[in-house]
Amino acid sequence: MGNGNVWIKNIKTIYTGFEKIENAGLFVSEGKIERIISEKEQFEPSEGFEVIDANHEWNAMPGFIDGHIHGGYGVDVMDADVHSLQILAEKLPSEGTTSYLATTITQSPEEIEKALSNVYSFENQAGTAEMMGVHLEGPFVEVSKAGAQPKEYIVQPDLDQFRHWQQISGNNIRTITMAPEHDANGEFIKYLHESGVNVSAGHTDASFSQMKTAVSQGVRQLTHLCNAMNGIHHRGIGAVGAAFQLEDLRAELITDGIHVVPEMMQLIYDSMGSERIIIITDAMRAKGLEDGDYELGGQPVTVKEGRATLANGSLAGSVLRMIDGVKNMLGLEGVSIEDVIQMASVNPAKQVGIFDQKGSIEVGKHADILLVNNELDIQYTICRGKTAYRK
Repeated sequence: MGNGNVWIKNIKTIYTGFEKIENAGLFVSEGKIERIISEKEQFEPSEGFEVIDANHEWNAMPGFIDGHIHGGYGVDVMDADVHSLQILAEKLPSEGTTSYLATTITQSPEEIEKALSNVYSFENQAGTAEMMGVHLEGPFVEVSKAGAQPKEYIVQPDLDQFRHWQQISGNNIRTITMAPEHDANGEFIKYLHESGVNVSAGHTDASFSQMKTAVSQGVRQLTHLCNAMNGIHHRGIGAVGAAFQLEDLRAELITDGIHVVPEMMQLIYDSMGSERIIIITDAMRAKGLEDGDYELGGQPVTVKEGRATLANGSLAGSVLRMIDGVKNMLGLEGVSIEDVIQMASVNPAKQVGIFDQKGSIEVGKHADILLVNNELDIQYTICRGKTAYRK
């Protein structure tokens, strides 16, 4: 695992998130990037450094940040179990994810509290994906757009309830998914936005004009664009149209080709560009496991051929691995490696206010680094300077 000190030499290309640096090395000390070293410099680290030789065959890119993930590998955030979060943190580097937001689901207040209190007591360990906080998905959503959110627990926005949950989480709620049309005077949205929470419209039936108002109050994101929201109609372009038209919005996108067909993914990319799309998995417990019967938020889920569905046929999260989502996006017309880095690393870090630490390869930032071949197959995942996954 190493001690957070590593010298990665002979890197073919470093994709920093801003630029390409050919034939270079990365010097990491105590989990942070200390130097980016050009081929021309003579450099040998002192003893006690792990040396990784990329043999001029591998490229380096920033680790992925999954801002919306419920679980995977047999565990779920709603298990409210430290061991579950530990398993998630250990497994995610295999798919290139070096940090994530533990995502809850609409449930009884008691169940949500247990999950939030568990997040507060969880301690990140080096050499695993870092849990950067919580994405509170629900329960302040629109019943008619519930999707896989259990309808019986959906409630109206409640500031006192939110403040209570934020306290229980140790101030760890970074993103909230809510239906802005249920916040009539915008007080809820304004409070969240001013307190630094990333307010995301999702599970919503908001019209375009309601979305416009919500953005003026502080909504800055859409949750899993196209899913659990109204679509574009020629007499009302709704929430999806708002993503295309309103420059202040970024939008999450589940890039498994199931939640949104590739043709629509192309249309979204052509309309929004890489600056405003955030690749997510929205993965649930069954990710990394075989087809079969599982559960999400206390509801039975069947997974068959990569589709996770409730009994009524609604999609219930995904079994998508982040690297596969990135490759799917890269397969679209006009999308470059720089674009997918923007969507999977840079944008999610900026969106939740952690870009000073993560999201790009820069001196002083956490050494969350992927070494990949030209096909984007992961050879190494390094989390805060320690090898977390090796092919």
